[in-house]
Amino acid sequence: MKNKWAFITGATSGIGEAIARELAKDKTSLIICGRRQKKLETLKGELEDEFSIEVLTFCFDIKDKIKLDSLINKNLDKIKLVSILINNAGVAIGADKAQDSNTEDWDSMIDTNVKGLLYSTHAFLPFLEKHDSSDIVNIGSVSGRWTYSGGTVYCATKHAVRAITEGLRQDLNGKNIRVCCIEPGMVNTEFSTVRLGNKDLADKVYEGMTPLSAKDIADSVIWSLKRPKHVNIQELVIYPTDQASIGQVHRNLNSD
Repeated sequence: MKNKWAFITGATSGIGEAIARELAKDKTSLIICGRRQKKLETLKGELEDEFSIEVLTFCFDIKDKIKLDSLINKNLDKIKLVSILINNAGVAIGADKAQDSNTEDWDSMIDTNVKGLLYSTHAFLPFLEKHDSSDIVNIGSVSGRWTYSGGTVYCATKHAVRAITEGLRQDLNGKNIRVCCIEPGMVNTEFSTVRLGNKDLADKVYEGMTPLSAKDIADSVIWSLKRPKHVNIQELVIYPTDQASIGQVHRNLNSD
């Protein structure tokens, strides 16, 4: 994917950062987005030094459509070059049952996981359509297929990501834009720490089992992008071997 440009949301950590690193290895220039300017600038410096590519940083919250539109309008010369859109930014907050949840947490998840993805996609479609071929990769979740107690609204947002992916693929049929949804199971990133608010609690999520890594998912994204242009990986569900379903995880908790 040499000489291409990609736009990645949620690139300051986890899967988004891993995707940025893997694309950079392929000499893809990047616009990396996130809410933490220092982390964006650090990643920019590392990728530019190591891979001799061009990297722009957009520091903003994906929920902020006005800011996104402003950044795009100020950087149209680079935005026009983007042919790969990676909608990675997402959040889960809390694990309470619906009756015990904070509705403000619901708003944050819906605004980020659903509306934020829609905002970035809508903003880039006019540019993606002008290339001979383009790609949209949405990072969904197995929670977009199966639900669980304590995840009602998060699961609903990831079901929406899957539905949006399906609808986009139909809307864009004939436009030479491939639309893919990558749906991971348990991935060990700071995602669970943010969700549970405590690293010790997050570590227990993966206790006694081997979860996926951010790089595992990034590798799958790169593989999907590298398929021949007549091949569209519509959906890819990825579980760690120790996880058979959302509610079934094999754990080796023996102390010996």
